[in-house]
Amino acid sequence: MEGLRSVLQRKDVILLDGAMGTELSRHGVKSVANANISDPNTVIEIHNEYLNAGSNAIITNTLTMNRIYIESHQMGIDVGAINRAGASLAVSAAKGRAFVLGNLSSTGQMLEPYGTYTEADFIAAFKEQASYLQNGRLDGFIIETVFDLREAICALKGCKAVSSLPVLVCIAFNSEQNGGRTIMGDSAKDCALRLTNEGADAIGANCGGIDPRQLAEIISHLSASTKLPLVAEPNAGKPRLFNGATSFDMDPTVFTAGMMECKKAGACILGGCCGTTPDHIRALEKALGQ
Repeated sequence: MEGLRSVLQRKDVILLDGAMGTELSRHGVKSVANANISDPNTVIEIHNEYLNAGSNAIITNTLTMNRIYIESHQMGIDVGAINRAGASLAVSAAKGRAFVLGNLSSTGQMLEPYGTYTEADFIAAFKEQASYLQNGRLDGFIIETVFDLREAICALKGCKAVSSLPVLVCIAFNSEQNGGRTIMGDSAKDCALRLTNEGADAIGANCGGIDPRQLAEIISHLSASTKLPLVAEPNAGKPRLFNGATSFDMDPTVFTAGMMECKKAGACILGGCCGTTPDHIRALEKALGQ
């Protein structure tokens, strides 16, 4: 299979998968964070469901499995084991028919002066996670659901420190207004400029507090400030509270309509985040084919 970097440079359409965490819960997995170890067959099953729906790139189930997140939340999970297992399961499912991206995300903590961690602390944690992931024969990394541009840059530096694989970076935006803003106040333009200068191979947006159509506005802001390939991975609508739990209830047809707006705005790497299912990806694959 052709290398990921060549596909990115041509800005070919790449169809990512959808949510993993909400799918694991839907499959009855009790310990979503430890699923790579406790329920590996279910993780592979979900990977295969997305592959069968049309995904030509899947993402490892390793989102926040960095040392800072695991230890600060007292999860009792071995950092190396959980990341190696996540990479191995995704590669096993893909069988060379799709790209596999190692997934990194937030530490769940704040950088100085808002928190007690330094950028060096964050970079070390991401570097460690990336080193475990890259040994799984990945095609690249994807950094997702990061609300602070500084943390995203730390994650990017961590990946670049241990690997020459392509790195995709997605920021979680809270609003599409005022040029697109994260909860930390970072604008879409600033994110695009900084991440481009720091050597990201693709940039984009995922999760956050916006729906697919609003994310299309974010994509247009990013497109105005970078020539890199752009990623769009919205949730299945805005989060809603139902019986005390967060839910996402946008159906595949409405989701896909919003995703096609993201593509029109410039995104070529398309997928889904919280609440999206293989049905959402299947509907999107059909629309892209048409």
